[in-house]
Amino acid sequence: MVRAFPALSSSSHIYFSPSIPSSTSRLSSFSFRPNRTSGGARCKVAGSEAAAAAATATTVSESKTKEKKIERKKDYQIENLTTWLIKQEQLGTIDAELTIVLSSISLACKQIASLLQRSSIINLTGGHGTINIQGEDQKKLDVISNELFCNCLRSSGRTGIIASEEEDVPVAVEETSSGNYIVVFDPIDGSSNIDISLTTGSIFGIYGPHKQRLFDIDDDPDSELDQEKQRCVVSVCQPGSNLLAAGYCLYSSSVVFTLSIGKGVFAFTLDPTYGEFVLTHENIQIPKTGKIYSFNEGNYDLWDEKLKKYLDHLRQPGSNGKPYSGRYIGCLVGEVHRTLLYGGIYGNPKSKNSKNGNLRLVYECAPMSYLVEQAGGKAIDGRQRILEIKPEEIHQRTPIFIGSPEEIDKLHKYLA
Repeated sequence: MVRAFPALSSSSHIYFSPSIPSSTSRLSSFSFRPNRTSGGARCKVAGSEAAAAAATATTVSESKTKEKKIERKKDYQIENLTTWLIKQEQLGTIDAELTIVLSSISLACKQIASLLQRSSIINLTGGHGTINIQGEDQKKLDVISNELFCNCLRSSGRTGIIASEEEDVPVAVEETSSGNYIVVFDPIDGSSNIDISLTTGSIFGIYGPHKQRLFDIDDDPDSELDQEKQRCVVSVCQPGSNLLAAGYCLYSSSVVFTLSIGKGVFAFTLDPTYGEFVLTHENIQIPKTGKIYSFNEGNYDLWDEKLKKYLDHLRQPGSNGKPYSGRYIGCLVGEVHRTLLYGGIYGNPKSKNSKNGNLRLVYECAPMSYLVEQAGGKAIDGRQRILEIKPEEIHQRTPIFIGSPEEIDKLHKYLA
C-alpha cells in the first residue's frame, strides 16, 4: 500500500525512525523546517543598505539646505565702508584716527554728490565769479565743495593740516582736538563738466606727520609766509611715496568711492536706498594691457615728436586688424576709473604752451599714481615715477602718463 505525501520543498527535512526495519519501514513523524538563515541575512543586509542610503540622502539634503541658506544670507549681506574700515583697524592696517579721517572724507563726498545731482534745480551751475590760485575761473560748486571738504575734515578732530587745490596755501586746523594727519585734495575734478551733467570727481591723499626741519624764515627775506604757513607748506610738499592712503570719488551714473590704504584698491558704490557706500569692487587689479588710449588730441601739434610717433602707432591697426580706441572724458577721475577696470593708458603731457604739464602733482597726480600702482599699474612723467617726484611748490604741475604696466612700458620706449 502506497501512501501519498504532500510535495516537500527543498528547504524541508524528513526524519525516519531507525527502529523500524527497512522491509517494513514506515515514515515516522516528520516536520517541515524552512531554512530561514540565508534569507534572513539577506533581509538584514538589504535593510542596512537602505538605512545607509537614507542617511546619506538626509545628509546631502541637509547640506544642500545649509548651502541655500548661506547663499540667501550672502544675498542680503552687504559690507559698507564703515564696517570695512573698522575691520582694517582691527587687523592693524590703519589706526582709529585714520579711520575717522577717511569716514569724514566719505561724508563730504556724499554731500557733494547730492549737490551735483540737484545742481540745475537749485541753481548751482555756472561760474562763481572768482579765480583760484592757478588762474582758473571757479565754478559755484568748486567753492562750495571746497568748504564741505574743509568743514568735514576740521570736524573730524583728527586732521592737522588741510591743503586744497582751491586754496592759496595749506592751512593748519586750529581746533584744540586736531590730529596729525595731512590731507590734500581736489574737491571737484573736471568742474567744466558740471553744467552739462557729465562725469566729475573728487581726489584726496593722506600723509602722516612730516618731520622735516623748517628752514629759517630769515634766510628768505622776500617770503611773505609766516612761520605757521611755512610749516604747513613744508609738511605738504612730500613725495607721493610717503602717502598712507589715497582715493577718489566718481560722480556719474553711480557714485563710486575708490580707496587704497596701502594694501590693494577697493571700490564702494553709494546705495541711495541706505545712503551708504557698499563694497562692490574688491582688490581691483588693472589689466596688464589694454586697447583704449585717452589723450586730448586737440593739442597734438603742440606735443613732442616722439609722443606723436607713439600716438600714430596706436592709431594703426594691430594684429587683430583693429587700432586702439580713443576715449577722452575731460575728467582725471573718470579716465583713471575706466583705466583701472578696462586697462589702457591715459596721458596729459607737456606741450609748447604748458612746459610743465597741466595737472597738479600734489592734489591730483600723486594720489592717482598711488592708487594705480596699488592696483598693479604704472604712472610716470615721461622719465620717472610720479611717486618719486619731490614737490618744490604746493601747486606744482607735472606731465603724467598712467595706466596698464605694459602700455606704460611701450610708451617709455618711444619717449626714451
